[in-house]
Amino acid sequence: MTGQRGIRRSTALAVALSLGLSGSLVTGPAVAEGAGPSPVRWGDCPEDVVAGAAPTVLECATVTVPVDYAVSDSAEIDLMISRLASTKPDKRRGTLMLNPGGPGGSGLTQPAFLVSQGIPTSVLDSYDLIGMDTRGIGRSAPVGCGFTPEGPYFANIPPYAVDDAAVTAQAEVAREAAEQCAREDDEGVLRYLTTANTARDLDRIRAALGEERTSFLGYSYGTALGAAYASMFPERSDRIVLDSNIGDTHLDQDGMRRYALGTEQTFPDFARWAAARHESYGLGRTSAEVRRTYLALAARLDEAPVAGIDGALLRQLTFAYLFKELRYPQLAQQFQALRSGDAPAVRTARTPEATADTPAGPDNSLAVFLAVTCNDVEWPEKIGAYRSSVAEDRERYPLFGAATANITPCAFWPYAPAEPPVPVDDDGPRNILLVQNLRDVPTPHIGGKMLRQKFTDRSRLLSVDDSGHGSYVLSGNPCALNTTTRYLVTGEMPAKDTLCPAK
Repeated sequence: MTGQRGIRRSTALAVALSLGLSGSLVTGPAVAEGAGPSPVRWGDCPEDVVAGAAPTVLECATVTVPVDYAVSDSAEIDLMISRLASTKPDKRRGTLMLNPGGPGGSGLTQPAFLVSQGIPTSVLDSYDLIGMDTRGIGRSAPVGCGFTPEGPYFANIPPYAVDDAAVTAQAEVAREAAEQCAREDDEGVLRYLTTANTARDLDRIRAALGEERTSFLGYSYGTALGAAYASMFPERSDRIVLDSNIGDTHLDQDGMRRYALGTEQTFPDFARWAAARHESYGLGRTSAEVRRTYLALAARLDEAPVAGIDGALLRQLTFAYLFKELRYPQLAQQFQALRSGDAPAVRTARTPEATADTPAGPDNSLAVFLAVTCNDVEWPEKIGAYRSSVAEDRERYPLFGAATANITPCAFWPYAPAEPPVPVDDDGPRNILLVQNLRDVPTPHIGGKMLRQKFTDRSRLLSVDDSGHGSYVLSGNPCALNTTTRYLVTGEMPAKDTLCPAK
């Protein structure tokens, strides 16, 4: 439910905010030239943020934004932001806004997380790192649909559909999920959770911070948000780093289906890892044998689940644990336990992409993912279209294709998109560095290539011979770390698209 969560009415917004929204995408300046937000007043962070950031100490503040930028008397919400300020005034360049992805991921502690991962001091000296809960998330007027872990809708990636009947059955789950969101939306806020509005919020935050321009570092869905901001406000964007790109300014059905491509491209890394440890896990002496073990186990669990784990949940688990090599031992352990008929040690299908948790709980992250994804772009409505997609991807991407092509609540979403998706604007400064692992589960390498083609000469693509989701600071690849840090600190962009060799 959205009631009593910081939503209020305002009659003071400038009429200029409504310009340009009658059936077309509003431009950056038309939004930002209205009555600006009040300057930020920094103070202590909420206790859960303090605990999550420890030992790093952050400051927190709120910035007020309209729910609907298209009307002059829109309701308003407060967005909570955090700051890890530079302590070197002589080296400080400005602000570096952060987004962890999702959509639906809480980002208030992200500055501290990057510190814990070893982000270079030169970056910390150059920027105030700005984390945030974007609209609808966590402490920024959180929304929800009333989803529970026990309910039929528990993850934003649908279950693997073994046949047409499974697609039809999932359609009823998806329909009820969409209707449940509509019933719980008592403040009428869900329809305004869009990438375009969040990009406008970023510009409001920039103005409140007193900055003429802002830099941005976004991961996964954060690349869509960063691409939208750089397109809507090109002259207000400074140095933009987009890591693990989904390929556009929004996630659509094709983008979701690419999760299956990423799984196919990443699974061989796990298979080689497991084959080298066959004496311990017994999953196969070669990569091909490990793959056959997985497919046979999934098929067996389709027929006879073990301890409540069926083939669909095994496939969700596998997708989740392919995100990082650090999870490979746990994944091998699950395979080993299930093959022997034992209950696995971990029973979760949650991933940073599918159900990123927030301080408001998993329902909050699920609801935001749905709202933003369904509001940004039209999705197919006919169940038959999903049956065809599932059948095609079951053959094309046998590991996970019949899940990511399956039907979602977007097919039954009660709100039509208020505006077209943000078009990528290649007319602007050359200030966009795209960072992309060659093998990445939810954001395969093609996403970086797609955005490179759309931004043309505004961008450069830094490909990284690595496996996993997230590269800069997160992968340990020295070339990716050095190249990206050099760009953020000095502004030196690679002269051409570059491949970083394996570490």
